[in-house]
Amino acid sequence: MLRSWQTLPPLVFLIVATVFEAGGDAILRKALYQHVGLARLGLFLAGAALLLSYGTLLNLAPLQFSRVVGLYIATLFVVWQFINYIAFRTLPTLPILVGGALIIAGGLILTYWRAA
Repeated sequence: MLRSWQTLPPLVFLIVATVFEAGGDAILRKALYQHVGLARLGLFLAGAALLLSYGTLLNLAPLQFSRVVGLYIATLFVVWQFINYIAFRTLPTLPILVGGALIIAGGLILTYWRAA
């Protein structure tokens, strides 16, 4: 069964994993600061399930872990900004965009630069 998962393109794993991670974190933040009682508990459980799913998917990606990390960090930054806007209606500031460009550049270097 794991082999059938590993035929998917690595980028699919990374995008879905980053959506799960950023979404899970956003749900936990909402649970902590905007809800009480059973609603808080339900959101904690949903957030925990998404974070577990993120970790599982990331490790199913058919790439060496050292290669996954660079591209994952770059993908995470981009998805995190979308989730941040959807969940909290916050646009990235100029320093976040500049820093994010460096994150993306670093992730691409880590993933694709091959030493001679």
